[in-house]
Amino acid sequence: MDRFLPFLLLLSALLSGPVAAASLPPGFVYVDEAVTGVKLEIRYATPHNFVGRPIDGYLKPRAILTRQAAVALDAVQAELKPFGLGLKVFDAYRPRRAVAHFVRWAEDPGDAAMKQEFYPTVKKEDLFKDGYIAARSSHSRGSTVDLTLAPLAGATPGEELDMGSPFDFFGPPSWPDSPAAGPAQRAHRLLLRTLMLKHGFAPYPQEWWHFTLKNEPFPDTYFDFPVE
Repeated sequence: MDRFLPFLLLLSALLSGPVAAASLPPGFVYVDEAVTGVKLEIRYATPHNFVGRPIDGYLKPRAILTRQAAVALDAVQAELKPFGLGLKVFDAYRPRRAVAHFVRWAEDPGDAAMKQEFYPTVKKEDLFKDGYIAARSSHSRGSTVDLTLAPLAGATPGEELDMGSPFDFFGPPSWPDSPAAGPAQRAHRLLLRTLMLKHGFAPYPQEWWHFTLKNEPFPDTYFDFPVE
């Protein structure tokens, strides 16, 4: 039996490889494998988000997109590279169970631990009405991404260009055309928006970081596989 042990171990490794590779549904890819040099800061896999704890469905800090969205994002990254800039992704595909987690949190008026950082001027009971929380999210269709601009090299963890408001800050300062943003901040927002539009993404009017591929491959399907 001992002489067959190395063979059995090799066979086990070979059989386990395809299972891991097949963990994503057809048509989906990992962003860091498809977009050269992209940075990731997947907030919903950590306590640093407006809920204050890791979100259901985020088992690992990974970013997933449809193949078409990732290819378009790689084209944006390529245009930024000559300027020493690149993309940092905060969120991409979002499971339906994560959206349900947001809804439960929004319906709990007593849970306001992160209010000062993420929604200091917005009443929690108005998050649905104001469009910051919804029962369904385009993220669950796999072609929506939340992102910003960051230096390609020499950047410390978390470093990014100043956009005038942080990611997931609920309120008028995060609207793409907010007059609260200064000239440099508006220029950064415009650069990101211009390149995303050029490569087929549509912006969201209340969040400078939010873009959805116009010709998304699953416009009517809301997925719930975990991020892992």
